[in-house]
Amino acid sequence: MADIAKLVEELSKLTVLEAAELATALEEAWGVSAAAAVAVAGPAAGGDAPAAEEQTEFDVILTGDGGKKIQVIKEVRAITGLGLTEAKTLVESAPKAVKEGVNKAEAEEVKAKIEAAGGTVELK
Repeated sequence: MADIAKLVEELSKLTVLEAAELATALEEAWGVSAAAAVAVAGPAAGGDAPAAEEQTEFDVILTGDGGKKIQVIKEVRAITGLGLTEAKTLVESAPKAVKEGVNKAEAEEVKAKIEAAGGTVELK
């Protein structure tokens, strides 16, 4: 039990981006995916609903700046290449799409970057 507590303590020190990279590395090493567990749980709750196909394109939606508007604006600018005014408008009009139709890896990377800056993000 002491080893588990020590591991939890060490993992708690990870940044959001490091935690996302760890999750990806574990998925690859173990041949599993967190998304697969959700897909399996979905039909059980819905009765005889048809099995959902795995989503391949995602929209990264900024849902808030978390009180760190300037840092989030800077990160949105770096991600999108928008000018200062456009990035500020996007952040202030949340919820708003930052990236649309991107693959899962890019969506997770963008989400991690924005969350590291203090913003809140939702993947759809």
